[in-house]
Amino acid sequence: MKLKFSKMHGTGNDYIYVNGFTEKLENPSKLAIELSKPHFSIGSDGLIIVAPSDVADVRMIMFNNDGSEGKMCGNGIRCVAKYAYDHKLTDKKIMTVETASGIKTIEVTVDENDKVTYVKVDMGKAILKPTDIPMKAQGDTFIAKEIEVDGKKYIGTAVSMGNPHLVIFTEGIDELDLDKIGPAFENHKWFPEKVNTEFVEVIDEHNFKMRVFERGTGETMSCGTGTCAVTVAAVLNNYAKYGEEVNIHIPGGVLKDTYFEDGTVVMNGMATHVFDGEIEI
Repeated sequence: MKLKFSKMHGTGNDYIYVNGFTEKLENPSKLAIELSKPHFSIGSDGLIIVAPSDVADVRMIMFNNDGSEGKMCGNGIRCVAKYAYDHKLTDKKIMTVETASGIKTIEVTVDENDKVTYVKVDMGKAILKPTDIPMKAQGDTFIAKEIEVDGKKYIGTAVSMGNPHLVIFTEGIDELDLDKIGPAFENHKWFPEKVNTEFVEVIDEHNFKMRVFERGTGETMSCGTGTCAVTVAAVLNNYAKYGEEVNIHIPGGVLKDTYFEDGTVVMNGMATHVFDGEIEI
């Protein structure tokens, strides 16, 4: 069969998007692996299906490029909103999207051609309790605490934004060999569902530089839930302040996030359409 798709990215975090209203995929997990291969297929960080929902305007179903199903992706959900609006799956500029980690409210900004350019996402409340992240650690939070990874000790802060993150504030992140150390973090015994790991340099209280190693994918140019986790961790570690927007600089661009005192995180960023295509599967 021939599958119609769109290639889209949020600050370089690129996925293959399929219209679940019209296309039926029997084995999306396997398909995500095959289509995501660079050089041999379309190439991407994974596959996202924009599908009908009984509880929201649309539903986001996502698979990483190793075939594992993801619960949430901040960059991905911005592109879902753009896809849904641009393809007339909804005419709402404030819409709801069902995800495996709950319903998210999204506001889109459109250009003179009525195409979405900028997306603001209410990411919900950050989760800090280790058992809910999930993480095998004692106490009500894991903030600026020691964790040993592959024989080396790090100071980390654990946050869930619908998926687990470990934030490491350090210097010289450009010199880190994430392909080598990333898998040890991802598969650490304290994280039963694996973990996304962010390595962060503090520039000032409104600017942070980040690299990320995502579970099921490896290093990516961006991770929306990751920048949110970094924003939360920055406030909790007294590098930033509640209610003030911070710029998270990533290889794919900049995301602007805010962590409020009630625990809510808001993410702002671009959503970009690259091309549409059709492939035989």
